[in-house]
Amino acid sequence: MDLARARTDVTAIFAAALRQVDPEALVRQALALDDDGLLVRGQRHPLARRTRLVVVAIGKASVPMARGALAALGARIDRGVAVTKVLPGDTLPQAVGPIAVVAGSHPVPDEASVAAGQRILATVAGLGPDDVVLALISGGGSALAEVPVSGVSLEDIAQTTDLLLRGGADIGLLNAVRRRLSQIKGGGLAAAIAPARVINLIVSDVLGNPVGVIASGPTVAAPLAMDPAPRLRELGVWERLPGHVRAALTAPVDARLAAAHNVVDTVMLADAAAVADAAAAAAQERGYRPFVLGTRFAGEAREFGGFWATVARQLRRGDGPVRPPACLIGAGELTVTVRGSGRGGRNTEMSLAAALAIDGVAGIAIASLATDGDDGQAGAAGGVVVGDSAARIRAAGLDPAALLAENDSARALAAADGLIPSVSTGTNVNDLYLALLP
Repeated sequence: MDLARARTDVTAIFAAALRQVDPEALVRQALALDDDGLLVRGQRHPLARRTRLVVVAIGKASVPMARGALAALGARIDRGVAVTKVLPGDTLPQAVGPIAVVAGSHPVPDEASVAAGQRILATVAGLGPDDVVLALISGGGSALAEVPVSGVSLEDIAQTTDLLLRGGADIGLLNAVRRRLSQIKGGGLAAAIAPARVINLIVSDVLGNPVGVIASGPTVAAPLAMDPAPRLRELGVWERLPGHVRAALTAPVDARLAAAHNVVDTVMLADAAAVADAAAAAAQERGYRPFVLGTRFAGEAREFGGFWATVARQLRRGDGPVRPPACLIGAGELTVTVRGSGRGGRNTEMSLAAALAIDGVAGIAIASLATDGDDGQAGAAGGVVVGDSAARIRAAGLDPAALLAENDSARALAAADGLIPSVSTGTNVNDLYLALLP
């Protein structure tokens, strides 16, 4: 399969899949008003005339989710705030109707993240038992909005986040740590909202959709009993954590974070399975027989790239029930243990490893794509490779295996014309993996 056709088909399938999980449309379709109630997918929640309806949107999909809420609820919204990430070249709106829009930092929180967290707390301050907060939660919220617990500084949290990301921590461990260092995570925001009611609409970026992990569970009862210290020791980062962080992680769990009794409804709008199914429909429209092989893939990106390529090679030569033209589809979230000093992300690293595994093999294209349109430090949404991609890298005077060892996947794929450009998708439902067998 030539690279030009691969790029065309991959980008078309990716775009079509993202349209089907558009968070603005999903929120708009989920909400409605009647004379004295708010309907959430048909479930009625009473609203008195004096009820204040407040919107708090946190995550990479917050702005389109806020737009969906405004389209459905209009002037019934009293006030709100949406905290989001800004990609290079994006223009951030100042507001979506009565909902203010502010930017935080991702993946490592900074002063803007703390300002955003404080803005959220100010927005929900002073609410009463008749009031309702519509919490629109999506991936990325853990870093975008932050208010550290007493004794822990922003620098402590930033250093800890960087250590965990470089150490290959998965999202479950990362957010287990974040919850213990934050006033608003792990149900902390729900506690701040009380006695007002909370209704959650969630776009999941965590495999299996554990609501206490998505954005570190600001408005849900969160599983805080797990002691993260043993796993941090296994990764070799425990002793490098700031002393205040280690103290916070071993301190007794704050009882207020163990439950969120004022949450009256939680609805999952979209997840990795939804984007995989949408990709399958798009692939079929382009003449491929789609096969969804799984939606909870995890592990090291380079190892998964080799595995995905091996499956594609076996099926390409007829070893299995799948016959071309076929599109193998998966979803998940991989990790990268940083060993070198290169530039890349989990999707470009997966793609580079796959390029080496299909080196010289015709009739296969492999792609790995971040549904939020921004793959780590790659400066791209992901990558697409074919059988001559590794040869293209060598022709540019580079060694693809050495670049993989240095975590320099973005440089390698740029040489092979295999980078898929960054794009502001307005959503975040994990990563999408494709193997095209034309």
